[in-house]
Amino acid sequence: MNTAFKKSICRFFAVALITLPFQTGQAAMIGTDQVASAAMVQGDRTLVLNHLSRSQTASAFQAMGLDAQEASDRVAGMTDAEVGSLAGQINAVPAGGDGLVALVLVVFFIWYFAFRR
Repeated sequence: MNTAFKKSICRFFAVALITLPFQTGQAAMIGTDQVASAAMVQGDRTLVLNHLSRSQTASAFQAMGLDAQEASDRVAGMTDAEVGSLAGQINAVPAGGDGLVALVLVVFFIWYFAFRR
C-alpha cells in the first residue's frame, strides 16, 4: 500500500508538471533615466510646493484674491511637464539680484592670485 501510494503521488506530480503552465516572467533592467526622471519630477513638485508655502507667496496670493491651499491643489493637478517647466522658471530667477557683482569679484580674485608677485 505504501508503494502504491508513492506511485500515484509521483504520477500526479508528473502529470501536473506536464499539463500545468510554468510561470514565465520577464525581467529587464531599469534605465537610470527612468529612475532619475521620477526623482526629478518629485523634486520639482517639492520645489514648487515649497515656494508656495512661503509667507511672501501666500501674502501675494491673498493680495490677488487667491487662496494658497487652492494654489497647492492646482499644483497637485498639474502634469509632470508643467511642473518641470514651472520649476525651471523658479530656478532661472537669480537669487539675490544681479550676478554682475559676483562676476566682478570672481574675476578680481582670479586676477589677484594669478598675477601677484
